[in-house]
Amino acid sequence: MTDLDLMKTLTQKADTKIILLVMDGLGGLPREVGGPTELEAADTPNLDRLAREGMLGLMHPVGIGISPGSGPGHLGLFGYDPLKYLIGRGVLEAVGIGLTLTDQDVAARGNFCTVDQDGIITDRRAGRISTEECARMVGLIEEITLPGVDLIVKPVRDYRFVLILRGPGLSQSLNETDPQKTGLRPLTVVPEENSDAARRTADLVNQWVEKVRERIRDQHPANMVTLRGWSTEPGLPSFQDVFKLNAAALAVYPMYKGLASLVGMTLIQGLTNLEDQLEALRKVWDAHDFFFVHYKYTDSRGEDGDFGAKVKEIEKVDFIIPRILEQKPDVLVVTGDHSTPAVLKSHSWHPVPLLFWAPGVTRSNPDVQGFGESQCLRGTLGQFNGKDLMKLITAYGKRQAKYGA
Repeated sequence: MTDLDLMKTLTQKADTKIILLVMDGLGGLPREVGGPTELEAADTPNLDRLAREGMLGLMHPVGIGISPGSGPGHLGLFGYDPLKYLIGRGVLEAVGIGLTLTDQDVAARGNFCTVDQDGIITDRRAGRISTEECARMVGLIEEITLPGVDLIVKPVRDYRFVLILRGPGLSQSLNETDPQKTGLRPLTVVPEENSDAARRTADLVNQWVEKVRERIRDQHPANMVTLRGWSTEPGLPSFQDVFKLNAAALAVYPMYKGLASLVGMTLIQGLTNLEDQLEALRKVWDAHDFFFVHYKYTDSRGEDGDFGAKVKEIEKVDFIIPRILEQKPDVLVVTGDHSTPAVLKSHSWHPVPLLFWAPGVTRSNPDVQGFGESQCLRGTLGQFNGKDLMKLITAYGKRQAKYGA
């Protein structure tokens, strides 16, 4: 019996309300030995109070020592074993902007990037161009055609777009072309399995990339593309069937909306900022019992390597905690999908701090004084894998039957 099979038999409906607040890339590292992390350096009186009243722990989104992508990190948060259910970024971006995938589709997330006259990447995100500029750039390449397949290219957000190849005999077993750092050329697409489908798909994508290069080489700052997250529609078990929760997703970025949609959450549309999310939470409160609220910019500032800016993003979220509590949730969980220390400028393997607040049913630790990585080491929850979080959430939300006689 898998974890999801077990939870499907144990979970039950109840009147409790649950909020999962994900501060993307929340975990961090100190800038100097013995110093605070970003979360510890932030002024967070509201989260600190909840930490004293609730429980803390450290969570490994995928497993010990593994640096997760955002897709696997969120899958774990939603209760799905990310080592079993593999979903590429392409599918998440496509579904997140409302595209419907068929069984003949292979999708990739694309980045517009900047290369110099020698084809060397100087900026992996093309200066974080605006969504409007991204749409203009997509307009320059969306009419490219290739024999034997249909091509769909759509803007997503900022410098991101989605590429879909639709046709028979395609494969998702391709490498990513983003070398993950500047100073290198975009990689050539090669098959990652010995099959005619993978070889054919790789050849088609390389043809497409070359045509794109010719069309946008004189643009600035977006004059080249990289591709990552090749994937097909995964067919995940329904979140509602497994956990008996009518879930709403309050996310701004398409990728996170895509993942929520794949598991069957209701997407709350038209959200562009934190204020929108708070207002939407109030409006849809009576219609749902589980609320996934996602905040992106803690991760963005970490990837920028800006410690101080990440601290300020954490403080922005702390400031709105009282407004979240106005809804009187029975369970509030605050955590991240992975760590993004500013000193590393990337996702990392470090466990993520987690705050679990459920008045009346939690065991607090009097030694805990606030919300931070060092405090979480003292927490009553200890350390655990992300896929077990939903077990805790449904248990403390009084939504589980007893196991066995």
